[in-house]
Amino acid sequence: MAETNGAPAATAAPGGVRTVACVGAGVIGGGWVAHFLARGYDVRAWDPAPDAERRLRDLVASAWPALTRLGLAEGASMDRLTVTGTLAEAVAEADFVQESAPERIDLKISLLAEIDEAAPGHVVVGSSTSGYSMSEMQVKAARPERLVVGHPFNPPYLVPLVEVVGGESTERWAVEWASEFYRAAGKQVITMDRELPGFIGNRIQEAAWREALHMVAEGEATVEQIDRSMTAGMGLRWAFFGPCLTFHLAGGEGGMAHMLDHFGPSLKAPWTRLEAPELTAGLRDAMVAGTDEVVAGRSTAELIEQRDRRMIAVMRALAEVEAEEAAEARARGTEGNEDTEGGGA
Repeated sequence: MAETNGAPAATAAPGGVRTVACVGAGVIGGGWVAHFLARGYDVRAWDPAPDAERRLRDLVASAWPALTRLGLAEGASMDRLTVTGTLAEAVAEADFVQESAPERIDLKISLLAEIDEAAPGHVVVGSSTSGYSMSEMQVKAARPERLVVGHPFNPPYLVPLVEVVGGESTERWAVEWASEFYRAAGKQVITMDRELPGFIGNRIQEAAWREALHMVAEGEATVEQIDRSMTAGMGLRWAFFGPCLTFHLAGGEGGMAHMLDHFGPSLKAPWTRLEAPELTAGLRDAMVAGTDEVVAGRSTAELIEQRDRRMIAVMRALAEVEAEEAAEARARGTEGNEDTEGGGA
């Protein structure tokens, strides 16, 4: 477990959290509520929308069958959700607070300051922002040292990744505590070394999204073709190796070093509308070294075997789900009207 030295004495241990407050109950906030409930926490939620409680409970109910199939934690129950009338009620007894307000910088700044004022001073507060830095958002908080970004991916109750990073005024203990808490709550965590606009996952996703828009705008490919290129192509590999290790394998026995030396010039080929970085010696060496760390001594043959086994497992799982969906469509008399090949956002 990471050290959390410096945390206030009253701060719960990351694995000892019992009550989570979720401020904001839209798609992301509601997804967080469903996830925390499924992991056995008591959840207190607040959202200022007039029909927030109905929408939130509907979202949780719709997510619960999937969460049940994945496996609920001991004591998990939708009945452990309390929707409060005020923000102060939601955070008063929380061991952790997850903020998921709409992505407006003025709102984020004011809301985090309000949460900071209302929540006990020893409680860490995480923000679900998808692009703003914590340095931008914590400027009006009286105790900014306990504010961190906990950036999820939609839907938070299924996608395991959370990117954690602090701001200029965040103390290291809060970043370490939040990272350990998210892990205890069943998430996979990237603890970022520094703030980066859009974080890591969004920047990679945005690069693909921008090129997709370019291709559609220019009539070069359809939406269906673009999505199929991902779901039947690189997406299968990226589900378990990611782009860097995938290109390492493209270099054969020579790995990343051979791939960069052999295919490096193609980075400047007009394949995309994105400007590639200069492949300096420093960048080449950093990529090779970073890849070697991930490979961790595994041979190319071992990596290929692992990649193929996992790819087959993904394909079999998808085929099973698609067969179930086709059978359900036939039972409804709607065979041929259902598209089971598209990917989610």
